[in-house]
Amino acid sequence: MHKIISDFLYIGSGVALTLKLLGGSVMVGLCLGILFAVARYCNICKLVINGIVSVIRGTPVILQLSVVYFIVPQLCGCKLDVVSTGIIAFGINSSVYVAEILRAGIESLPKGQFEAACSLGIPPFHMWRDIILPQVMMNIFPALVNETVTLLKETALIATIGGMDIMRRSQVIAAGQYEYFVPLCTAAVVYYVLVLSIEFVGRKVEERKIVC
Repeated sequence: MHKIISDFLYIGSGVALTLKLLGGSVMVGLCLGILFAVARYCNICKLVINGIVSVIRGTPVILQLSVVYFIVPQLCGCKLDVVSTGIIAFGINSSVYVAEILRAGIESLPKGQFEAACSLGIPPFHMWRDIILPQVMMNIFPALVNETVTLLKETALIATIGGMDIMRRSQVIAAGQYEYFVPLCTAAVVYYVLVLSIEFVGRKVEERKIVC
């Protein structure tokens, strides 16, 4: 019993790295996603952005993670740690999906919103910040919660470059004990609890949004 509790605590301690990767990736993905979506709508570097979106969506996340970890340092001459690598790779990957979600949200708004803002002489920056994006974010919130859940599960790939997250810690215990069932089931339970927590917070935020 003591061994099971000890293994559970060891695997559970990987939550800190997983949440750090998730938080950083969500911020990077959201910021870049908004930038890509707005720029494409305004026909700014549209072909370049479409190309980036196509390449990122068309290649595996683990390949993108490997490129950032192994190739980027060779090109830039600086070594990235595991956390920075994960945040950059997962954040960029998430950004293209967020951009697509935002694109659909923007296109769902009535054209009169844009025309009214232009006729009133509202600067583009303030139009997007104060009028368009707040409405879009409310409409696409459930899709963003789903993207966050997907991103959480993708962070398990950090184990491939040595990150001691939930998945990697379960693999260490499994390899040491030559028994995979309990460690992997423990990791599954931890991930499942995290997913349920994200969904719970998302529902509460959405309920509060409806009430307001």
